[in-house]
Amino acid sequence: MVKKTVSMAFDFIDIPKRSEKPRTKGFVMVLDKGMGLEQIQSLMPAAAYIDIVKLGWGSVRLFSEFFIREKIALYKRHDILVSNGGTFLEVAYLQNKVDQFLEYCKTIGLEALEVSNGVISMDRSAKAAIIRKAASMGFFVMSEVGKKDPAEDHQLSLQDRVSEAKSDLEAGARFIIIEAREGGKSLGVYDDTGALKQEMARFLAEKIGIENIMFEAPEKSQQTQLMLLFGREVNLGNIRPDDVIPLETLRRGIRGDTFGKLQDRNR
Repeated sequence: MVKKTVSMAFDFIDIPKRSEKPRTKGFVMVLDKGMGLEQIQSLMPAAAYIDIVKLGWGSVRLFSEFFIREKIALYKRHDILVSNGGTFLEVAYLQNKVDQFLEYCKTIGLEALEVSNGVISMDRSAKAAIIRKAASMGFFVMSEVGKKDPAEDHQLSLQDRVSEAKSDLEAGARFIIIEAREGGKSLGVYDDTGALKQEMARFLAEKIGIENIMFEAPEKSQQTQLMLLFGREVNLGNIRPDDVIPLETLRRGIRGDTFGKLQDRNR
């Protein structure tokens, strides 16, 4: 069967090209906080611009297995990887149920896995062991670096973050997620107003590799600052469902914040 070519609206207007799925750069991870099937279906016209969906926190525990399987299957039909929320795996770790957790993730269809120690104390070797186990099972593994409590996060030095990131990458993580939570303030590369700490972001990108980093960036201003610094193909996470298309317009330079500013920054 010959595949029909779908014409894009206003295709006579030239816009910058972007990498296409399956991507190796410019990833978008969307935060699903408990969306229903109809909400997900209404989002699927934007599926070309979504690479990963994270089922946030432990929200999956509040629904039936049938419903969660349906959600995962719906995303997968549109070539979107689905991941757990890192905090929920931390709960499993405290209950000595990591192996059972990983097996169950596999059983219900999750293909991506987030490993974090943002709330609990988990030493580097234990975290790396979970990453190795998950990678050996075929998961697309993402490791989050940083603490969810601002006071604890501020105690982490740049070298602490780099060392943990390198350990996690060596263990098999595909991305290092730089913690910013849902609000994007006073954590990681953002100050207490939510503005980007550019020198810190540059340092992490240089030492870890920008291709290995996914910056959580829930706010438009943060997305814009990161693109102006690293180019339109920077990997971004914790994107709200309603912001998927607005984010893509920023990447394509057809929004005032990035219009005419990204042509030479595409990496």
